[in-house]
Amino acid sequence: MNGMALHGGVIPVCGTFFVFSDYMKPAVRLAALMHLHVIYVWTHDSFRVGEDGPTHQPVEQEAQIRLLEHLKNHSGKRSMIVLRPADAEETIYAWKTAIESNRPTALILSRQNINNLPAASGNRRKEARQITKGGYIVSDSEGTPDVVMLASGSEVATLVEGAEKLKKDGVKTRILSVPSEGLFRDQKAGYQESVLPKGIKRFGLTSGLPVTLLGLVGDNGEIHGMPGFGYSAPYKVLDQKLGFTGDHVYKLVKKMLKD
Repeated sequence: MNGMALHGGVIPVCGTFFVFSDYMKPAVRLAALMHLHVIYVWTHDSFRVGEDGPTHQPVEQEAQIRLLEHLKNHSGKRSMIVLRPADAEETIYAWKTAIESNRPTALILSRQNINNLPAASGNRRKEARQITKGGYIVSDSEGTPDVVMLASGSEVATLVEGAEKLKKDGVKTRILSVPSEGLFRDQKAGYQESVLPKGIKRFGLTSGLPVTLLGLVGDNGEIHGMPGFGYSAPYKVLDQKLGFTGDHVYKLVKKMLKD
């Protein structure tokens, strides 16, 4: 891919399981150093890989790859963009970003089907364009939220399920989709503050290591992530066993707000 990009005339694209990004890391790092326009489509992005679980579960890979978003190239820009879209509509604009960006770009995609997120304005396609900002508000209760809930990828839909249950208890929630922390940090401070206000409890959900969201959640909240790997079962069973359900999000947030 790097050789093709250096030759010119094409935009190389590859696709494979996300866990195999481990083997690709040296070449990806060189692409970042040389400002090469290459696109990585990494699928099977979580423990939800069915019975391939023991060997194919990416857990630490997202945290590793996202470090390249924080590594500057010779132009002083982020050397790579890493996007983990939350639904089909976000994926459209993630692909558009990858095509238009003159640097390595990764799309981290799921194995399982994901329903489109609810559209607050009635136009989900239009709302999904905000993926270019790296992070944006998917849904918001009226007034100041009691908790800001954030995730990327398929976990955003799980937050939506949890928020519905919290709403019945009178808890005001704000849900953020943050497909790229790098792009989000490139926005003006005023925008970042308007989306992720200070002084409000934050709850992060990630199928990777909890540290994946630490830069966004910080010390004023909690992160439910994967501290280990290697369990083998259908993904719906694993969601239940590992606490990636709307019911469990509801319980964790209620406990966090009570504490």
